[in-house]
Amino acid sequence: MTVTDAPVTTELAVTGMTCGACVARIERRLGRLPGVEAQVNLATGRARVTHPGDVAVLISTVEKLGFGASVVSPTAFQREGNPRDAGAAGSSPRERSTAPASEREGRIRALEAAEGSPHVEKGEPAADGAEHHDPELADLKQRALVCLALSVPVIAVAMNYAWQFRYWQWFSLVLAAPVVFWGGWRFHRAAAKHLRHGSLTMDTLVSVGVLAAFGWSVWTLFLGDAGLGGVRHRISIIPGPDPFGGTRTIYLETAVAIVTAVLIGRWIELRGRRKALADGGAGADEHATPDARLLVGERALRVPVGTVATGDHVAVLPGETVPVDGVVEHGTATLDVAAMTGESVPVDAGPGTRVLAGTVVVTGRLAVRATGVGEDTQWARLTRRVQDAQLGKASVQRLADSIAGRFVPVVMVLALYTLGFWWFADADPAFAVAAAMAVLVVACPCALGLATPTALAVASGRGRQLGILLRGPQVLETTRRIDTVVLDKTGTVTTGRMSLRSAVPTTGVADAEVWRRVAALESEVDHPVARALVEAAHAHHPSPSGGSEASLLSSSGRNATSIEVLDGLGVRGTVDGTPAVIGRRRLVGDLPADLDAAFTEAEATGATAVVLAWADTPDGAPTPRAVLVVGDTVRGTSADAVARMRAMKLRPMLLTGDNAQAAHAVARELGIAPEDVVAGVLPTDKADVIDRLRGEGRVVAMVGDGVNDAAALARADLGLAMGTGSALAVDAGDLTLVGDDLRSVTDALRLARRTLSTIRGNLFWAFVYNVAALPLAAFGLLNPMIAGAAMGLSSIFVVGNSLRLRRFRPAR
Repeated sequence: MTVTDAPVTTELAVTGMTCGACVARIERRLGRLPGVEAQVNLATGRARVTHPGDVAVLISTVEKLGFGASVVSPTAFQREGNPRDAGAAGSSPRERSTAPASEREGRIRALEAAEGSPHVEKGEPAADGAEHHDPELADLKQRALVCLALSVPVIAVAMNYAWQFRYWQWFSLVLAAPVVFWGGWRFHRAAAKHLRHGSLTMDTLVSVGVLAAFGWSVWTLFLGDAGLGGVRHRISIIPGPDPFGGTRTIYLETAVAIVTAVLIGRWIELRGRRKALADGGAGADEHATPDARLLVGERALRVPVGTVATGDHVAVLPGETVPVDGVVEHGTATLDVAAMTGESVPVDAGPGTRVLAGTVVVTGRLAVRATGVGEDTQWARLTRRVQDAQLGKASVQRLADSIAGRFVPVVMVLALYTLGFWWFADADPAFAVAAAMAVLVVACPCALGLATPTALAVASGRGRQLGILLRGPQVLETTRRIDTVVLDKTGTVTTGRMSLRSAVPTTGVADAEVWRRVAALESEVDHPVARALVEAAHAHHPSPSGGSEASLLSSSGRNATSIEVLDGLGVRGTVDGTPAVIGRRRLVGDLPADLDAAFTEAEATGATAVVLAWADTPDGAPTPRAVLVVGDTVRGTSADAVARMRAMKLRPMLLTGDNAQAAHAVARELGIAPEDVVAGVLPTDKADVIDRLRGEGRVVAMVGDGVNDAAALARADLGLAMGTGSALAVDAGDLTLVGDDLRSVTDALRLARRTLSTIRGNLFWAFVYNVAALPLAAFGLLNPMIAGAAMGLSSIFVVGNSLRLRRFRPAR
């Protein structure tokens, strides 16, 4: 293998896997290659391989084991590159947006013609249902139903002594032959293919068991006494001795029952897995929608979404999905954000609103300037996170795969031992064959291989619907041990935005006078405190005619002159012909008693207080008239979230770089004990606080949203990143909470713990099934037909138990 400087990660689609033994064999063989680490998932049919060499070597290695392999294809846009990049190289989005309209239009028309029309308008059915057609699922369904129709008469006659008419056994042979060879062809073909490569799988067990039952029956029909007219036999759960030495015993009903049971089981299992993976987004395209309406001059041209570049403008109409992350430039709309945050309540969007790919315009129209496209969208990041989670394995699943990898050869040896033991123990040959067949069929380890990936796929899908993303099953094992939750303050338990907390005018001053001057002085100032005050002015003092914010600014602006920003102090100017000032206390001097008390109280809570003053005459000195208090506001759901943490026996702590007064004020509002507040911490020291807590023996979960939280998130036992925060924080977290509702923390922990419990339940019952069933089969106490049905039911149980996670509900 050619070795390169840096390893790369390649995702392979692997076909032909049927059980944990297949997974273990592929991982083991790939792991023997120099510098290769492989992670194979049975449920998704994917292998993620980190390797330093040629992909062809990986594919060749997998194919030599008897499986199919191919590189998971990137999107067409990624394969071909962005045709517009060549013309845009080295230029900014703004420069490209000013290119001549005719050149851009011509290029876009060429793209549209070259790519065809991939978009299917709403209401138009996809051609031949191709989007929803699954050839493997359709083939399994067809074979299962046909085999069921042919098997029912065979099993019914074999089990009912009174229905066994003359030469009924030949009638059964005619119906059984197509079931064994046509219905079971996929098992025989796979078994032969793997045998040529020196491997044994679940298909080997099924194929050998079915062919043994059918072969024995054919031998006794043609060379024994089973084909004689009038021959009858009874069937029972426990095989009994044949007084004729087994020459009158046939197992055609066993052969067809095994094939039909396994086919139906795989059909139900595959349908459940595909549903789970579809909910989770496995295999989803990186784009939230296949195309976009690109705005070029006065035109809106539909193009593949992969051709949209950062800085472009796209139009989104009612009922359409926002194709890119961006900022609304024009228009207003109501958005359905459930796909991204799990929230069912629509939100309003207007100019300046940040929108995400994957949200749907319910009403209204938007023109959005793209700030993130393709792999840079939050939709793509979240989809990759879900897919990464579905590829992972819990440590207990790795143990199960390791056992399954050695289980099939052991079962083959045990079946041969069982056959030999009963054959030489004076039992008739038919009884010995039946016991060996039961061992082969009942021991198939498919349920072991499905235990983790199916549960994780369902949990990933349900979590995504609720705005909760798991990084992988390793996270699940940590969640049950968490005892301390450290909360970042700004942007996590608070909104991260300044807003008005209180406004205290002095005696005799009307609110309208206060807010009109606030709007006049601060409307053109780009400062967080100024923006918070202007928003408050809009809310508290709309125009007399009930007009908009713009009308308030316009009317205030006409009365304001000589506006001057005093760096670090405030703003002064002339409003209605008299001097006015707003800012720090030192700008206005002494305050009246009521304003002084309000100012002192605000500072004690860590809030920011400003004083508004104005003069009564053009040449007078401004007199303090009001104290306005602004601060970062605690989210409405944060206190409830902390209460839920306590209900789960978790210890919430507050970690912030703010001063102690502000931190303790927020802690009191949240219900966090004073001793659990750590304030005045530099961003670089947050990780050290986490290390100190872990050193005290605590198992720590960290919740944060900013770049300065990334190190702490990575250092904690469990990192929970708010998806509304920075990309670095999201990447550092083990769990991502797409929305800004802190209650999702407890929902995420509950979902993770429920998922881990389901995985353990799946593995427990899969192990118990094999441990209990194998001795029964080996001692001749289990009919092979019943064994086949039980084996199929074990897989269905695992899938069905995992699908129960779809009913997980957040605590609201």
